[in-house]
Amino acid sequence: MTLWTQVDSNKRRSILLILLFVAIVIGLGWLISYIYNSPAILVIAIFIALIQSLLSYYSGDSIVLATAGASEIKKKDDPKLWNLVENLTIASGLPMPRIYIINDPAPNAFATGRDPKHASIAVTSGLLERLNKSELEGVLAHELSHVGNYDIRLMTIVAILVGVVAIISDIFIRMRFWGIGGRDRENNNGNGILVLIAIIAAILAPIIALIVQLAISRKREYLADADGALLTRYPEGLAGALEKISNYKSPMEHISSATAHLYISNPLGGNDNPRKQSYFSKIFSTHPPIKERIKILRGMSI
Repeated sequence: MTLWTQVDSNKRRSILLILLFVAIVIGLGWLISYIYNSPAILVIAIFIALIQSLLSYYSGDSIVLATAGASEIKKKDDPKLWNLVENLTIASGLPMPRIYIINDPAPNAFATGRDPKHASIAVTSGLLERLNKSELEGVLAHELSHVGNYDIRLMTIVAILVGVVAIISDIFIRMRFWGIGGRDRENNNGNGILVLIAIIAAILAPIIALIVQLAISRKREYLADADGALLTRYPEGLAGALEKISNYKSPMEHISSATAHLYISNPLGGNDNPRKQSYFSKIFSTHPPIKERIKILRGMSI
């Protein structure tokens, strides 16, 4: 498989997952709005989710960097790291991001920011110590690909949809619990089955929405791998980096599960062997197995 076909495949799959997500929101919203004969439920849910997401959209990067204990550097602080990032931004046509270092022995990195003009890249001290130049370049190219692909913006939109599904479901279940309105109360013989379907959907929809969100997150990792390899023209650099990262089993010292999905590898530690992972652990994982990513990278040709 070539780099180009890998990129195209991941883009198509991401689009299909997003369309599925939108269908879940529309379907659940229509069903519950129909039962209560009021589109206001859907409007209220979208409004609340938008407010919550906009706050995180404009201030989330600073919160994430502060939570990670990241310190911003300038060129004089680490000229080699700075020059690598600068060269990659020139090659990709992206603006220079702000660069941060996290004092942590675990090798890892992440990118954040709502668009390329407001992007930041953070790497751990452990990553800088363990990787050679081509491996570090591969990781930085991966993170810059997240920036160039507007992945942070995409995942914010996905988070809005997740919020909408959760709020709609919560409103409906609470209204049923308190016995508020509904077509089945106007006509006890006509809509019982539809209401039962709505209750089941309200319970399952948030779980399904979360699974789709995580699937999109995993697909964006595959896409960033392929785009990063395309940027450096050397897939083995990123493959070697991921191999070294996976060999470090301890979790990062200061990490929140809420921000774990941002990192190039799961910062919470754990066994990454896909053969030893259960089906449920795979579908609820924020990252695809590193061994699979390495296999795909090493199977690519330019």
